[in-house]
Amino acid sequence: MTATAAPARTLRIGPIELDAPVVLAPMAGITNTAFRRLCREYGAGLYVSEMITTRALVERNATTMRLITHHESETPRSIQLYGVDPHTVGEATRMLVAEDRADHIDMNFGCPVPKVTRKGGGSALPWKLDLFRDIVTAAVRAAGPVPVTVKMRKGIDDEHLTYLDAARIAEDAGVAAIALHARTASQFYSGHADWSAIATLKEAVTSVPVLGNGDIWSADDAQRMMDATGCDGVVVGRGCLGRPWLFGDLARALGGPGTAAGEPVDATLGFVARAFRRHAELLVEFFDDEGRGCRDIRKHVAWYFKGYPVGGDLRARLATSSSLAEIDELLGELDLDAPYPGEAAEGQRGRAGSPKRTVLPEGWLDSREIGRHAASLTESEADTSGG
Repeated sequence: MTATAAPARTLRIGPIELDAPVVLAPMAGITNTAFRRLCREYGAGLYVSEMITTRALVERNATTMRLITHHESETPRSIQLYGVDPHTVGEATRMLVAEDRADHIDMNFGCPVPKVTRKGGGSALPWKLDLFRDIVTAAVRAAGPVPVTVKMRKGIDDEHLTYLDAARIAEDAGVAAIALHARTASQFYSGHADWSAIATLKEAVTSVPVLGNGDIWSADDAQRMMDATGCDGVVVGRGCLGRPWLFGDLARALGGPGTAAGEPVDATLGFVARAFRRHAELLVEFFDDEGRGCRDIRKHVAWYFKGYPVGGDLRARLATSSSLAEIDELLGELDLDAPYPGEAAEGQRGRAGSPKRTVLPEGWLDSREIGRHAASLTESEADTSGG
């Protein structure tokens, strides 16, 4: 479950020095303040917010303003922005800096969701090199001393790769690091991540750190990726679903001498139950609403108890619980001494989906310049307005 000790590795992103070269990937509906705090309690690294839409931020949408609020224990504070208009991206970035709301800003160019790509946003956007350059440049200039990073995919599909061109543009624009999810948009989350693309990117980008993302389910996977690709750090997404203590494993395996990661985890069912209960408690605090917090934890039930002897009926009742007292009562029915089940609890977490043709605006691939497609991008951001 835990990796063999390796030489300590740290990571610097602009002025931010991390004790472990590990970043929590933004995940919609998952990486809110509650989950970030929980992960931080187990390990070290950089914990990034859910994706925030720049238009909604500039408009001070109430949901968005809640999502960018960090708990006082969170430092450094990291926010991921999604935007399609350089002016709006610049305004949103300036707002975060002027109001001292972030210590790090990440730009999302990796979203493969059809409602975004069909308007030219997300992982489709780097195909338009001029627009990509203008957006990244606007963010870096507006951020001033606050480091800006970019996260992207290999490209739209294997015939339309964008990551090397985009990385060179981002490096020239002054970003502090570049992260690559080593899949194309058409892969969604299916198949295997192409770690060789991370190695190729590391060879091409020489002035800033390169971070690898894709198929990191354990600390051993993270070590293997870094050894195989030479990347400077890892970005972990689905691998920590229902396993926030993975960040402790990563800190022990990769972290520097200042990392406070504690002892290796003995993930008995009792340990998992306590983590689940703590997550629910933090969600209640985040939403300031016990019912809403308990409804939100329901989607995490299958991830937490993957491979453990928790019957279908009890799982179903946990997935319909509506109060902390009810959760406590249900957790009390578990065999808390049940040991870690090994392989049954390992491996892929979350839905992988299947490969599919990326939905794009008509004629999107005809040119690498934005041209006539500029109007459709405004609609792309409207689709995700609100965070």
